[in-house]
Amino acid sequence: MSKLRHTLNLALFLFATWLLLSGHYTPLMLALGLLSTLLVVVLVTRADLIDQENQPILIKPSVLFYWLWLGREIYRSNIDVAWRILHPALPISPNIITVHAGQKTELGRVTYANSITLIPGTVTMDVDEDTLIVHALTQAAATSLKNGDINRRVCDIEDIF
Repeated sequence: MSKLRHTLNLALFLFATWLLLSGHYTPLMLALGLLSTLLVVVLVTRADLIDQENQPILIKPSVLFYWLWLGREIYRSNIDVAWRILHPALPISPNIITVHAGQKTELGRVTYANSITLIPGTVTMDVDEDTLIVHALTQAAATSLKNGDINRRVCDIEDIF
């Protein structure tokens, strides 16, 4: 049953992506989009490429809110790092810290580590079970990571994986 769910998620995800990118909503174009989506799903199924690790994520509101939040954090950190580069008097205090990963799945931990790395001024250096070693450019970035906001947000969307 899980494989059927993943196949349906893939079909919905591909068709939704096609709809968003094509911009054509006439019956003929919709039919061609649906046909191309079904062809891709059949080929992927026949090649046995759908498994637990390669599942498409069905877009749910919680994931969209997470992406919006992450985008805002990336933007804010970009401004902060650029400001520190342009004004060298601002403090830069590189830290290497360890943070706890509360995710239950490997995909959840990878999402957490990648989210940290996407935010300018922080880089995940190593992942070991439920511990991440992170380089933070400033004390504020290190404190923010230790507060666990990113960890909590990734845990909130992990059930989708």
